Amino acid sequence: MNFKVCVPVGIILLAAALFACNSSAPAENTTAAPAATALQAPYSQVFYDSLQQTMQSYYTLSGALVKADSSAANAAAAVLKLHVDSLPVYTLQMDSVHLSNITGTTGSISAELIGFAGEKDLEGKRASFQMVSDMLYDLVKNTGLKGKTIYHQYCPMAFDDKGAYWLSDSAAILNPYFGDKMLHCGETKDTLMYK
Repeated sequence: MNFKVCVPVGIILLAAALFACNSSAPAENTTAAPAATALQAPYSQVFYDSLQQTMQSYYTLSGALVKADSSAANAAAAVLKLHVDSLPVYTLQMDSVHLSNITGTTGSISAELIGFAGEKDLEGKRASFQMVSDMLYDLVKNTGLKGKTIYHQYCPMAFDDKGAYWLSDSAAILNPYFGDKMLHCGETKDTLMYK
């Protein structure tokens, strides 16, 4: 006797996706991220206070995407744009080329947040969020954030396995690209800890 087993393709793809995500998860769950060395944050407290408000707005946006709440994400993106636009970059005492790069980055983040609001579906909003995350990471790496630790986290499966990064104030993985579908899929790739 010959028996044929028919399994819907969707179940096979879902099982493969879950296996792929879980195959990288044990490293994140069983071993702690390498200890970060405290970095310098040499600029004014006025700038860092404003940057901290900016980061809190970003974390709120990330949380809204984790919950797949489009209207909360739009509201958080609007607040984040206000904070980015009001960053007192003029207080940064650095050379003009470096300062020009910082102002260019903040302008690009602001423009991307305008685009975020125009995205109709969560997938588009998450793609926009990815770009904001990458630029915000560059900004923080260039200025520091006094007294704070930022986790640069990565999901290898985001955007059809192209992968995407986001920032967090916690080592725990809460994936903004998949939400509750794969909430803990990802790992911390870098830890920025500032004095």
